This record gives sequence, structure tokens and C-alpha cells, in this order.
Amino acid sequence: MNIALASFGMSGRVFHAPFIAAHPQLNLYAIVERHRSDSRALYPEAKLLRSVEEMLQDPCIDLVVVNTPIQTHYAYAKAALLAGKNVLVEKPFTVTLAEAQELNSIAIAQQKLLSVYQNRRYDGDYLKVKEVVESGVLGELKEVEIRFDRFRSEISSKAHKESALPGGGALYDLGAHLVDQALQLFGKPKKIITDLGYLRKGTQTDDYFELIFMYDNQLRVRLKSTTFALERQWEYTLHGSEGSFLQQRFDGQEAALVAGATPSPTPWLPTIGEPNGILHTLGGGRELTTAQDGNYWHFYEALYQALIGNGKNPVPAADAIEVIRWLENQPILQSSL
Repeated sequence: MNIALASFGMSGRVFHAPFIAAHPQLNLYAIVERHRSDSRALYPEAKLLRSVEEMLQDPCIDLVVVNTPIQTHYAYAKAALLAGKNVLVEKPFTVTLAEAQELNSIAIAQQKLLSVYQNRRYDGDYLKVKEVVESGVLGELKEVEIRFDRFRSEISSKAHKESALPGGGALYDLGAHLVDQALQLFGKPKKIITDLGYLRKGTQTDDYFELIFMYDNQLRVRLKSTTFALERQWEYTLHGSEGSFLQQRFDGQEAALVAGATPSPTPWLPTIGEPNGILHTLGGGRELTTAQDGNYWHFYEALYQALIGNGKNPVPAADAIEVIRWLENQPILQSSL
């Protein structure tokens, strides 16, 4: 399978190229860099292209990774699908629900695979939370909080995230992960309450958010992020009728990939030495727990199997459409689907 990257920024360098290049059945065939040639040092065998338009004219490309700024996702993914390519889109999928739905319709009409890169489903901390939720040891869940905090008091130079463009801001950038995780773990809420904040001096876009997902069984799921968290909190907090579970956000893949690590299908990070969670239940007492071994390789393996017809799309467009549906429900104090 010949894969082409639509850009070679952090997303391309860290989250996509290493896995494509290391996978025995995938070929990093082409990389688009509009002005630079940074990919030459790491992937000299890949074609260097100067535009997405040039990339889409190449008949040898099987799948295009649209990992450009979110404001371009819809246009580039649509063009790629109409050019007869399978498409993987970085999160957030699109700016609007209408765009997401249209891309899905085009993919169906073209009989092409359309997937979205929700890589945090493959983080070790999330996998541990999923394990605990599915085990039922907490009884009936009553309250859940999932956080993705940072300390970034200064405004960065990334215009597509920091300027007043549609799809910019923390809600779309980080909320796309948290909403996806909440939908995967607990399903669609009955109602949503949204609180957006603009905390940094001079910010043009939201840098704080809290979403409260409200369910029929009275479960409340809070999804939160702030740019002023110098001290970390428990990133996952789950309280149920039979106990509580606390889990730190703990996955070393991104840092290792930034440092140049080569991923593989088997665990390729050092063994986790210290506990990073607490499970306290009425039936089992209190114990320290450890996150699972996360591995984004499994996303690309599942994607390959789907491409050859041997498995399901790891993150179908239908999943990503639901994420955009709830992200687009802001800034409303309360709304129902």
C-alpha cells in the first residue's frame, strides 16, 4: 500500500511517518512539503512533492493522510476521495458537521475507505480506563471526569490553532480526543452543557473548556481542559456505586517518537516501573494500578487490514461525525440532540 502524507509538520513526523515506514505492508511513498525538505534526512526514498494537487495526480498512491490544519481537512479530503484515493484524516475531522457528513457520503459513493486518526484510543492510560469500565467493578457509574491540561500561558505561533479561525482553539484541538473517549466509553449523552473560557491575555480563541455530558441514568461525564495547569491532577476520575478509579494520563509514545524511537507491533517502550492509578472498590479494597502498554501501531495495522478487506475500519467516519456533532454544540449553555 502506497501512502502519501499531505504535510510533514509534527503530526507527520511523529504520529504517522514512523508507523508507516516501519510497517512491512505499508510504503511511505510520498510526502508533501511546500517549502522545506526536512523529510529527506529521515525518508530519502519517499517522493518529495510540493503541493497536495501534485500528490493527487499520482495514480500510484493508495491512501492519502490529510494531516494539514483543520481548516483544510474538508477540501483536501474531498479532493482526495474524488481522485479515487482512500483517505485518513487527522483529528479533528472537520470544522462543521455538514462537512463531516458530506465527506462520508462521498466516500460511500466512491467506495473508498475514510478513516479518522483518533490515536488516543491507543494510549495506555485510556486502555486501562476502558478495562476498568468494562469490568464493571465500579458498579453503576455516577460521575466521571476526563481532563487534558497544559500550562501554556503564552500564545503560540500556530495560526490554525491560535487565531480566530473556524475550528481553532482548545475545544476542537483537545476536545476532539476527550469527546471521542467519552462516546466510546459511555455512548451518546442526552444533553450537553458547554462552558468555554478565554483565559490568556490577548487570546483570540478558547483556551479553557468544560463539557458536561448528561445521561438518562443520571451519570455526569465532565470533559475539561485548561492552559493554566502547572500542577497536574488525576486526568481520569471515575466514581461508581461500588468504588472509585483514578488514573494519570500516562503514555510515553509521543515523547519517545519525538526523540526518534522506532515503533513496532510489540511493546517498544520501557516497562512502566511505578503505579499510576488507584482502584478502590467495596469488594476488592484499595490497590495501586498501572496503565496498559499503549501502541499506535495497532491503529495502522487495523487500517491496513481494513484496506485489504480483512477487518473493520478502526475509526470510521461515522464515529468522527458524532464527535463533530457535539463539538459544534458550542457555545450553548444547554442543548439536546
